[in-house]
Amino acid sequence: MEFLILIITLVILAETTTLVARRLKPTRGGGRKIYVDTSVLIDGRILNVARTGFIDGDLIILKSVLRELQLLADSKDNEKRTRARAGLDNVAELERVVEVNTEIFDDGDGKKKVDEELLKYAKENKGAVMTIDYNLIKVAEAEKIPTLNINDLALAVRTEFLPGEKMRLKILEKGANRGQGIGHLPDGTMVVVEGASNRVGKELEVEFMRFHETSAGKMIFARITKNRSKQR
Repeated sequence: MEFLILIITLVILAETTTLVARRLKPTRGGGRKIYVDTSVLIDGRILNVARTGFIDGDLIILKSVLRELQLLADSKDNEKRTRARAGLDNVAELERVVEVNTEIFDDGDGKKKVDEELLKYAKENKGAVMTIDYNLIKVAEAEKIPTLNINDLALAVRTEFLPGEKMRLKILEKGANRGQGIGHLPDGTMVVVEGASNRVGKELEVEFMRFHETSAGKMIFARITKNRSKQR
């Protein structure tokens, strides 16, 4: 009798251990293939999405994507170099995320354009392309290839900002229109600040005025708060 109880206990323990292991790490090769674009790796929000466990497939990073990041990381343009290096760091972090399976796939000598390779493999393997590149999304849609747009996800779960809210923001560059300065929220959202073109490199308190949202991304328009004596 005691032997039978011991056997039953061991079986229950084995099943429990298996269930825990499945929750900690998805079965490799069990989901659809999601081919990750360079723009997503540079953007970086994919890390937080992956950690939630909501991604229902395997993240595939082509070596041609890594080569493109490497070229950008060697760029003479300081901003491009910094963003690309962050993208390479994000690849390493994704490989450590236990909630999703991330694989590096060798797609050859890199003679084809990266976008062409992404679309090719996604189509051949009935997968999807994860990107925030507007033009790539349009091409994929024309070829009936599913896309996963991080911007669409952000729009769906965004925290609402209200006109009149204030926050500290660093002005990173001049805007396209006269007098405008550009900054970014922690989630990557662009903030266009009126009257801040001569404040590049400064951290200012700004007040949100209005918002513009599309599948290509969200843009916030703001102005410098009236109490400028405290601005650094």
